Amino acid sequence: MSEPIRFHFDVDGDNFSSAGEASVQVKRMLRQIGISPDVIRKVSVAMYEGEINMVIHANGGDADVIVEPNKITIVLKDVGPGIADINLAMQEGYSTAPENVRSLGFGAGMGLPNMKRYTDDMKIESEVGVGTTVTMTVLF
Repeated sequence: MSEPIRFHFDVDGDNFSSAGEASVQVKRMLRQIGISPDVIRKVSVAMYEGEINMVIHANGGDADVIVEPNKITIVLKDVGPGIADINLAMQEGYSTAPENVRSLGFGAGMGLPNMKRYTDDMKIESEVGVGTTVTMTVLF
């Protein structure tokens, strides 16, 4: 694989039942191109958590995955409310999810910490009232 392989997905922010579809598709595609199961698991978990966050907090967004010979980069971008305090949002158990979302079993405050845990590098750029971009890298 000399040229990067790119995948793009629109994450629907209005539909919890479709949340996670992009991560399932990426998992399938990575398996088809021969990426190891350990790497696929990391990418799938990080991407799923990011998708759920975009649905809960930002009415969806865009997910891009770039596969290169030694790394996979995931870029999640939304135009939601932004993250006011990134350090606080990174604390396990901290959540701003509304009660109706929590009643569905989401919003436990593990999304961003899990995204960081399952990637080798994660950068969050966020501006309140503008949106958030999360860039994650998994090396292999």
